Amino acid sequence: MSPTALIAEDEPLLAQALQAELGRVWPELRVLASVGDGQSAVQQALQLRPDVLFFDVRMPGQSGLEAALELADEWDMQTPFPALVFVTAYDQYAVQAFEAQAVDYVLKPVQPARLQKTVSKVQQTLMQHAQPATNLEATLATTLGQLRHLMGAAGAPAATAGTPLKVIPAGVGSQVRLVPIDEVACFEAADKYVRVLTAGAQGSHEYLIRTPLRELLPQLDATTFWQVHRGTVVRAGAIDTVTRDESGKLHLTLRGRADKLPVSRLYAHLFKAM
Repeated sequence: MSPTALIAEDEPLLAQALQAELGRVWPELRVLASVGDGQSAVQQALQLRPDVLFFDVRMPGQSGLEAALELADEWDMQTPFPALVFVTAYDQYAVQAFEAQAVDYVLKPVQPARLQKTVSKVQQTLMQHAQPATNLEATLATTLGQLRHLMGAAGAPAATAGTPLKVIPAGVGSQVRLVPIDEVACFEAADKYVRVLTAGAQGSHEYLIRTPLRELLPQLDATTFWQVHRGTVVRAGAIDTVTRDESGKLHLTLRGRADKLPVSRLYAHLFKAM
């Protein structure tokens, strides 16, 4: 069977140029779809199951990296995870990050010589995937490790100067409640808000704040608060149990709360003793 690909690029002319150049250097490759945003890329990849992904690093909504992370978390382990290629405008820092993690990339505008090199590497990867002895779980774990390092290289927002947060100002009706950080069990993204869940001697409570999780993370003590999902950060000391379901996915519960929270594959290494 001919190898298949999905292109995610928000600039139509660049997407057309990439597809045309792929047709020249890899005529056997069938491009199943071309989409312009990260959410569509995830949906189409899950539906079409292509062999290769060409993801633009910067797209509206989800970035290519965020889309790849979500896709890896949702991927069915019965199928090899696609060979992943990031498409990026020239940025020496980004290129160094890709090369350090052995993740392939294509520069904008498409350069035929560089694309030919990428195609050769992808073809070798697909040949390895086709081997009967290929450990699909180990292959995906390697990809997750690469993406995890790239997320760090992509740069979280700079940490707020000074000591970590001690209290969380949360609106309650016409009042502002200063929630001690030691009472917080979990931060969970919810639409335009972040839910702040508490559990303690005073019982369980829930508050809503407008500060995005991405801005909140650098202000938290990383040894105390662990990110376990793209939209969930928990206080490590509040974790009660971690269980693995029949599909192999992890879920955790917090002391004093009935919530069952999913742990994405990206952060499953935090519980590797499981």
